[in-house]
Amino acid sequence: MLATSNLTQTGGDDREAIAEGANPLGLEGVEFIEYATSKPLALGQVLESMGFRPVARHRSREVLLYRQGTINIIVNAHASGTELSEKPVISAIALRVRDAAAAYRRALDRGAWGVPTHVAVMELNIPAIHGVGASRIYFVDRHKVFSIYDVDFTPIPMVDQLPPAIAGLHFFGVVQYIGNDRTEDWTEFYRELLGFAELPPEQRFGILPKGRILRSPCPLASRFYIQLIEPEMGVLDVEDDEGLQRLGLGSADVLATVAELSKRGVEFVESGSVHSDVRGALTKTWLGSVSFEIVHNLRA
Repeated sequence: MLATSNLTQTGGDDREAIAEGANPLGLEGVEFIEYATSKPLALGQVLESMGFRPVARHRSREVLLYRQGTINIIVNAHASGTELSEKPVISAIALRVRDAAAAYRRALDRGAWGVPTHVAVMELNIPAIHGVGASRIYFVDRHKVFSIYDVDFTPIPMVDQLPPAIAGLHFFGVVQYIGNDRTEDWTEFYRELLGFAELPPEQRFGILPKGRILRSPCPLASRFYIQLIEPEMGVLDVEDDEGLQRLGLGSADVLATVAELSKRGVEFVESGSVHSDVRGALTKTWLGSVSFEIVHNLRA
């Protein structure tokens, strides 16, 4: 997974030097989350019930951009050498960085596996490394005045490009299922490549306090978390079953958010062990694989 023997940083004339330290890649949050599916309309209906709105279409591929507040979700139904599943899967995370080329080179120097790119006319070349399973981790530095969507996407006419978030929802993190005895491996992956830090075991969020939680090195306003969860029973096949499982969305008032989403038809898990409260809530699963966790978080 990760070649830990090569831990030196190369020099060069990078646009902005990325030094070793608390935030070695200059991470500044998450630009988008990508789902891949052969049923994009069905997933789109799920996203709209959660408050997302389709705002733009890719210029040349069957790809839609959904947005609410500061959260961008891409629904990719464009088969690119692989067969798409009807069950949506989280296929990529795009990380905002100060300098995408420099961040990519440093990740490769630390042992990451690069993803070959096949860029069509009028498309940006966004560097990426392999993540868990078949997923990718992109590095994006065009996210301020000029964004990646300005090149690759066409806005949908008469649609608000900045739809407000339901009850102040914002991106909080992602849950990753991993194989047995793989917690240390994945902790090393995110620590050595991206600068994540392990939280103390007693520091927990939401209503599903399992596994290990890693904190991104981003500034507080854009910080997010990765929760690593090993199987409680049985054995996960490392090659086929490890993957990004669900998104965590932050809310300053979980119960108010649950009430608002319930009005939109969203159903939440209510059982003896899992139920909505001030700490968090878990939606029921759509399409066999899609669920969202609402987590109490004061960051707006």
